[in-house]
Amino acid sequence: MKKIYSLAVMMATVTAVMAQPAATAEKKDSVDKNKPVFTVIKENPITSVKNQARSGTCWNYSTLSFFEAEILKKKNKTYDLCEMFVCNKNYMDRAVVKVRMHGDAQFSQGGSAYDVLYVLKTYGICPEEAMPAPGTMYGDTLNNFNEFFGVMEPYVDAVAKSTAKTISPTWKNGLQGILDAYLGKCPETFKYEGKTYTPTQFAESLGLDWNDYVTITSYTHHPFYTAFPVEVQDNWRQPHSWNLPIDEMAAVIDNAIMNGYTVAWGGDVSESGFTRNGIALLIDEKAPQGLEGSDMAKWLKLSAAEKKDKIKEAGVSVKELTPSQEQRQKEYDNWTLTDDHGMLIYGIAKDQTGREYYMVKNSWGTDNEYKGTWYMSKNFIIAKTMDYMVNKNAIPKDIRKKLGI
Repeated sequence: MKKIYSLAVMMATVTAVMAQPAATAEKKDSVDKNKPVFTVIKENPITSVKNQARSGTCWNYSTLSFFEAEILKKKNKTYDLCEMFVCNKNYMDRAVVKVRMHGDAQFSQGGSAYDVLYVLKTYGICPEEAMPAPGTMYGDTLNNFNEFFGVMEPYVDAVAKSTAKTISPTWKNGLQGILDAYLGKCPETFKYEGKTYTPTQFAESLGLDWNDYVTITSYTHHPFYTAFPVEVQDNWRQPHSWNLPIDEMAAVIDNAIMNGYTVAWGGDVSESGFTRNGIALLIDEKAPQGLEGSDMAKWLKLSAAEKKDKIKEAGVSVKELTPSQEQRQKEYDNWTLTDDHGMLIYGIAKDQTGREYYMVKNSWGTDNEYKGTWYMSKNFIIAKTMDYMVNKNAIPKDIRKKLGI
């Protein structure tokens, strides 16, 4: 009896062990069958992914990536342009505006694509190697603007809200000291590939025409085919964007990518459809996703984190909304479409269901599933765009004619 019992136990154990991989495989298949499998339709050359780390400088990293891609397209040469040079110049300019406005203006880490263009045109640029590496001025290996802005913001605020009858220009010297201490001094001259440049000479050597660059948006509170400054706080220089209907705003992006250009995109990534693992979908947050046999009430009771888990599990089976002009305007006016983040659109891909995505370079390092790239559905991009910068030569001729550019 003991032998039979022992044999039975052994057989049961073997059966269980043999069954475990099959069960695991079955479970894995049930989870992974909806995982996106991407096929590239068009991919344009870009420079390496960087990491903005603990700094609100996405506008800077994304736009310099855009200009680096423009140089790649024009000269087939790779440059690593210096983000901290742009920060040093831009934060001084922004502080000057706040002081001129007696404090009635925002001073923050954020900015716009136009800020980078303005710095390139006005002050020039240097390569990354011509200034200290980000974070090294205060003993870090990457950007950390917490202490930096903790020192700088009160300083600027104190000057801007001073009770003095007149303000001397001396405050700029103090602010420049803070900027240089945390970011490094902008070089007056430097050597690059054996030649000496000033920042303006180096910018000129890049071979780009700064007049080629425009920004595009799409809202109904201004007439289409006219230009206006998009009313968000970080658009503090008040550059004008061309206003297009939503379908033409989308057509410009597609035309740019398919003709070898990239797009410096700014928009809203605070939605639950934007995931940290490199996917963004325009989901209907009021509808259940991946909850078979469940009702709407159960979906609505889930936390934001639980919803994201369900969305990730549902994968390519997630149902998307169709973006509309009316919804874009509604969300802009009620503050749910916000100016959160800047990235670089550089390609188009599709998943196994045929859904199309833009391939988007982020500035959060390479520690995600797609090594720093996000696959953002076309629906998501069109619905959540605040504005974007593009080479005007990438705009379809019929749309350029309507704009008169």
